Amino acid sequence: MINADRLWRNIETLSTFTDPANPWTRRAFTPLHQQGRRWLEEQMELAGLVVSMDGAGNLIGRRNGRKPNLHPLVTGSHTDTVNAGGRFDGILGVLAGIEVAHSLNEHELELDHPLEVIDFMSEEPSDYGISCVGSRAMAGKLDAVMLSSPDHTGETLAQGLSRIGAQPSTIASAKRANKSTAAYLELHIEQGPVLEQKDLPIGVVTHIVGGRRIAVTILGTAGHSGTTPMPLRSDALVAASLLVAGAYRQATRLNGSEHYVVATVGRLLVEPNMANAIPGKVDLVLEVRSDSNSVLDSFPEDLLSVIAADIEPLDVQISMKELTRSDVTNCSSELIQVIDAVASELGYGTMHLPSGAGHDGVYISQTGPIGMIFVPCLNGRSHCPEEWAALEAVQAGTQVLLHSLLKLDRTLSQP
Repeated sequence: MINADRLWRNIETLSTFTDPANPWTRRAFTPLHQQGRRWLEEQMELAGLVVSMDGAGNLIGRRNGRKPNLHPLVTGSHTDTVNAGGRFDGILGVLAGIEVAHSLNEHELELDHPLEVIDFMSEEPSDYGISCVGSRAMAGKLDAVMLSSPDHTGETLAQGLSRIGAQPSTIASAKRANKSTAAYLELHIEQGPVLEQKDLPIGVVTHIVGGRRIAVTILGTAGHSGTTPMPLRSDALVAASLLVAGAYRQATRLNGSEHYVVATVGRLLVEPNMANAIPGKVDLVLEVRSDSNSVLDSFPEDLLSVIAADIEPLDVQISMKELTRSDVTNCSSELIQVIDAVASELGYGTMHLPSGAGHDGVYISQTGPIGMIFVPCLNGRSHCPEEWAALEAVQAGTQVLLHSLLKLDRTLSQP
């Protein structure tokens, strides 16, 4: 029922808004992201959607329903990428939503509910240290502290939003009340290898793991690498290496049949960062993700306690500041049942699985029930240039998305 060739062409076209020297990079708040969004706005309009941007920079395409008093059915994702990211993460969910609107128009199908397709602002971690900027605002969770968070140039998140045409002074109006969304349904690549290994076309997400990002600053003493004896050094990078290794060991120990736990240090800034100088300062970001809120509560603090004896001789100072926190988010049992039923009707095999990656649905869940549809990606690779999903996977996922929205429109319209 969908036009898979059109959807594929749109994926290919949006992917061209990238840095040729660093594919596939389209960071939020950059000119490339803005160019891609101008094209995206045109595609929304071609699909008959009325386009607007809220104060937090969310790009929203809306199709009215027969019953204007009903809350909207919402779908979408994000079009920003990590550095050297992929061509399907986030992009697929937005363009699949636009394809749903095209299909409804071409088959003269009118929904009772309004339909909204949203490109959420900056789902990936931004240069300001904040991720899910747009969906946080919709949940009323984008506070003044976050808005004042600076990037490496000193520009704040609020200033960045103003620069791209959003209006941070009106962010309060972007907030959506509890139960203001009839249902939120997102199509996404799995970003893992399970569906591919099991040769299944559709994954039905049961829950999204929670996560914490902690900014850690380690202060030592810079000095000459050739003239400072080893016992007299206060090397911040050595302390950082103990923290990184400790996080790996702690997550490995905690992960198992009872809990899902992963920890990563993927960003470090070292000063003075010279071959002949002892590092005097390290800034890093520790991220922990788990399906246990109790693990999230204690992981960074427990880590510092475990490595304290090894770090003490280095005579460094360590400080931590929480950047973001999200708890475990359960998908709606009703939406899970709908996705299961639709996939079965269309002849697609399914399995239930959690999402180890974060998504805008974490925050949109505070406005109404959420569900997620996964499709397999090549070798489970994501957030890298090799990220890939086959046309058949894209088509299957979008068909399930369309028919799930149709079924939800019918069932949720009934008193």
